[in-house]
Amino acid sequence: MTEITISSRISQEMARDLEMFMREESLEKSASIRKLLAEGLKKWKEEKALKLLKEGRVSFVKAAEMADMSVWEFADLVRKEDIVWIKSEKMIEENITKALQ
Repeated sequence: MTEITISSRISQEMARDLEMFMREESLEKSASIRKLLAEGLKKWKEEKALKLLKEGRVSFVKAAEMADMSVWEFADLVRKEDIVWIKSEKMIEENITKALQ
């Protein structure tokens, strides 16, 4: 994996929070930032996939892919978030067809 450098300005409050995170996690600054960024992006992907699924804009399988999760992991997340995504028989058929491809 090729790595790139990113720079950003943060508030003093965020810098204090980062320092606290670094101490508690026993990580250096760049490792801490990478960890927090990875966790934030993962959460963002999951939220986006759940939103699109709930709106009926993507299939269950596609939403799981968007969230970088297995179908089973994503099913657990959908259940945990209490999201109703099946709105019609047609939607069920489409999701089954896509899952079998």
